[in-house]
Amino acid sequence: MTMRYPNIVVLILLMAISGCQPSSAPPASQRASPPPPPVLFHLPGIAGEMSIDRRLIKGLVEGNVATNAEIIDWTGENRGILALGKLDLNKQQAKLLAERITKIYRDDPRTRIILTAHSGGTGIAVWTLEYLPADAKIDTLLMLAAALSADYDLDKALAHTRRAYSFYSEFDDVVLGLGTRTFGTIDRVKTNAAGYVGFASNNPKLKQFPYDPAWIKIGNAGDHIGTMDDQFAKEVLAPLLRP
Repeated sequence: MTMRYPNIVVLILLMAISGCQPSSAPPASQRASPPPPPVLFHLPGIAGEMSIDRRLIKGLVEGNVATNAEIIDWTGENRGILALGKLDLNKQQAKLLAERITKIYRDDPRTRIILTAHSGGTGIAVWTLEYLPADAKIDTLLMLAAALSADYDLDKALAHTRRAYSFYSEFDDVVLGLGTRTFGTIDRVKTNAAGYVGFASNNPKLKQFPYDPAWIKIGNAGDHIGTMDDQFAKEVLAPLLRP
């Protein structure tokens, strides 16, 4: 005897099956509300928070990137060369920031999280992304005068971001050439840094910008702090960081 299920039974079975499938859609409460404002974290270099970091943030805010911007001074009591050598402590700071970012992302995945970093802070930024769990992601990583070694493998970090930018300059040879060859990069390699020669990475998410002499008209002379000028940040960096 051939059994025929009533249409209602078939419908119930189909609904049950579809209900078991995972969904990436945000909860209804989130869909009904506007997305949260962007969140911007900035990591300064080994000297800790300085006026150049505040100028950068000023330019980005004026460039309508985010109104919620925070400078995270990861150096603590170990500024300068001391900060450069504290690899374990520096990675611990990266873990703490990764925990904050994970919470923000999981509270509302629609939040655009932007991570900017200068010089030695780029190491903390990259390690932060590496420490994120598989499901957590940010929108944009911006690296300025990166004091990471040029051969550093960025693939693990970039798996957690939609896009990444790096600005480097051939005129940053004193700090990121001679300096890092003598004292080492933030990842503890005595070599030219990526902020001087560019990253060797071919990751498609990474776009690199060598120094353009035309930028001197808007405050960037191509030295170690050129990218931190507020006018340069507003006119060149901000458009990259907006949606």
